[in-house]
Amino acid sequence: MSGDALFQQHVDEVSRTFDSALARSRHDGVLIAAGSAHGYFLDDQHAVFHPNPHFRHWVPAAASENCFLYYAPGRPPVLFYHQPRDYWHLPPAAPQGDWTSAFDIQIFAEDEQLPDLIRAHMGERVAYIGEAPELAGNLGIESRNPETLLDFLHYHRARKTPYECECIRAATRKAVRGHLAARDTFRAGHSEFEIHQAYLGASRQREAELPYPNIVALNEHASALHYQHYDHAPPSAMRSFLLDAGGCHRGYAADITRTYSAQADEFADMIAALDTEQQALIAEIPRFKTYPELHHAMHLRIANILKRFDLVDMEPEAMVEQNVTFAFLPHGLGHLLGIQTHDVGGHLASENGGTRPPPAAYPALRLTRELEPGLVFTIEPGLYFIPMLLEALRESANAPHLNWARIETFTRFGGIRIEDNVLITDSGVENFTRDAFAAAESP
Repeated sequence: MSGDALFQQHVDEVSRTFDSALARSRHDGVLIAAGSAHGYFLDDQHAVFHPNPHFRHWVPAAASENCFLYYAPGRPPVLFYHQPRDYWHLPPAAPQGDWTSAFDIQIFAEDEQLPDLIRAHMGERVAYIGEAPELAGNLGIESRNPETLLDFLHYHRARKTPYECECIRAATRKAVRGHLAARDTFRAGHSEFEIHQAYLGASRQREAELPYPNIVALNEHASALHYQHYDHAPPSAMRSFLLDAGGCHRGYAADITRTYSAQADEFADMIAALDTEQQALIAEIPRFKTYPELHHAMHLRIANILKRFDLVDMEPEAMVEQNVTFAFLPHGLGHLLGIQTHDVGGHLASENGGTRPPPAAYPALRLTRELEPGLVFTIEPGLYFIPMLLEALRESANAPHLNWARIETFTRFGGIRIEDNVLITDSGVENFTRDAFAAAESP
């Protein structure tokens, strides 16, 4: 299917979802604001602009600040595209490309023009989705970010259209190019900052275009789950490297993590063991009903690795039941992925709202839904040596069952995380990440 046909199919599917959502919430139309960049306090500089994800779900335009979309069932969506007259900055070009034929595009330059343009299309019972709803007030729209409407939209956004899957595949290919360059830069002995720059260059992304800030962690830095710095000098001894870095295509994210050892040592063996367990779990996804079940199964696999490497002398089931594995894997196994890196709707119980909270044993789990075809999510087990959590474990009743001398030898490596992005299909599981690595590394 051609790109424009695939996008039109996506718009048709999004339209049907909005038709149902508007009918349930008793609205006859919706106005969606893309939003605008936020200024820093007492400063004339602005943070990087990220459009409202509900706007992005419809519109793939990169330049969408101060734009709006109006949709009413049975009519083409209307895109109010802001193209200001400006000589301080380069104004965005008029929308062009295969996607534009799906919209009634109306270009405006001055903010004062917008209310009348919108009123010409508005129905009587309109919902507004977005922040800073001053315009909604000026237009007399009283229903702003209604929960019933948003719950329905968030629940269904988890299931990706074929167009969305193509965008995530493209984002994945972009990220993989960066990952391979970063791996080679690490092996050449460079610093975190230099590895980060290599990633940006190979993936052809500016920092502002990344779906999230890259995590580039050498040695012990890998034990900080969201390590946020880039040392400019390499460490005196290069032992390990963890890279959590993504790509973005038409607003859709890829989220990939890989870990490497500098030597062919036991830490390299541990990375290989976690990789094997992660791939085995992905292959078994179809037999699980809910994501928490998948998460629990991964903890058992982590326990097996801890026992195999003589770190903990307990049976795997006991390690999980007594929260020993939590000290080595304190985060959730994964999350929904799409327009947002941590896509919304992970805790929703149904399209009617309500939540399915994480199990008490796994409070950080971002995804608790039933597993079904169309869902795209991450599988990212980790095995870390985090001093703060190990100290708590040392004070627990299970401390005698841990081989502290062995644990100490691994602490200097920081930890491991391996993250793939997968799609549940009608026949099994598609692994976007492994497919992209295989294609990039093939002769």
